[in-house]
Amino acid sequence: MYDITVKNVKLLEGEKRVHIGINNGKFVSITDQEIAGHTEWDGKGNYLLPPFVETHTHMDTVLTAGSPRYNQSGTLFEAIDIWQSRKDDLTVDDVVERASKAIKLLISYGVLFIRAAVDISDPNLTALNALLEVRKQFKGKVELQIIAFPQSGLVSCVENIVRMRKAIELGADAVSAVPHLEHTREKGIESLVFCFQMAKEYDTFIHVFCDEVDDEHSRYLEVVANLAIDYDYHGKVTVSHANALAYYSDVYANKVIQLVKQAGITVVTCPLVNSAMQGRYDPYPKGRGITRVKQLDEAGVNVCIAHDDIRTPFYPLGVGNILQAAHLGLHLAHMTGRGDFYSVIDMITKNAATCFRASHQYGIEVGKPANFIVLPVDNLEDMLSVQPKPICVVRDGEMIAATEPAQTRYFEKIKT
Repeated sequence: MYDITVKNVKLLEGEKRVHIGINNGKFVSITDQEIAGHTEWDGKGNYLLPPFVETHTHMDTVLTAGSPRYNQSGTLFEAIDIWQSRKDDLTVDDVVERASKAIKLLISYGVLFIRAAVDISDPNLTALNALLEVRKQFKGKVELQIIAFPQSGLVSCVENIVRMRKAIELGADAVSAVPHLEHTREKGIESLVFCFQMAKEYDTFIHVFCDEVDDEHSRYLEVVANLAIDYDYHGKVTVSHANALAYYSDVYANKVIQLVKQAGITVVTCPLVNSAMQGRYDPYPKGRGITRVKQLDEAGVNVCIAHDDIRTPFYPLGVGNILQAAHLGLHLAHMTGRGDFYSVIDMITKNAATCFRASHQYGIEVGKPANFIVLPVDNLEDMLSVQPKPICVVRDGEMIAATEPAQTRYFEKIKT
């Protein structure tokens, strides 16, 4: 008899219902045969998935939309200007409170792995220190990776070079760069070289915010890929956005995509934020706002979908439901074929776990930690259309969140 059994659930890998046995917080049996447990949960034919993985979000800016003002233009540059003003008022308590609320939201939507970029442009590293505290508070529930992110640039804001080093020494997990926001192309390349040098020195991975502009001349993605090859960083580099790739000629784009694949780079697309923010300066027809998701996926590049901002100067909406991002992403990427649905779900689960470097502890497999969610749907169309909260969210065999599915009651018309 098992500690816990989860009965009558569907896995993405097959349509047949299975029963799952859990002992000591690990999966020990996945079978179509009847099993028993001291505690038994009935999945009622619904989907059981590994938890969702958020590969790109911001826990320092989260829930600050409207403070000190709203982003009326919707552009990246106005958002940065607003954040610079808001950053002056940051306190550790402020960031801890907002980040904690946001993480609980993400948990309620089935996210248990979170990669959060934290702006290190603050001389006191207030947000970083706050998120290090938040990570301690949520230990055992959520895996929180912290990326040292230089919003004001590295070479164009040399103080950030010192701060990034300090951030890693304090406990940040990875280094970052934002080359398209450096003052010149040369400084952008220099910032990337520095990023790789520091990653090598401290043995961290790298997560670059790259080419988040509607400009075919922004060509840092190939630089990142080339550096990843030169520094032997295969599988240790992630690039977010890469919007400019959509504007390249097909010949050049194909070359870059093959280089990205060779370098083992993960590409993260953020459909909600980028579809709202990109294309603001385009004439009609305007760009769709995301990178070449389908082409990258078909080429064998590890592609992920992320929610990104939640109610910030950069994006004023969102509740942390990564299925919303997946739903919009499949539209923008023209991935509405039946097989595409599986690929899109992989982008917020399996692919994202690879990006997170958590594959060894991730997935519905015997011997792995019993981390999973059960969604109140039994088909992919409902999963992507309804985008429901999970019925339960489980970490190491322990339920840490539960939501009763919404139900509608219908009434006969009252006759008078």
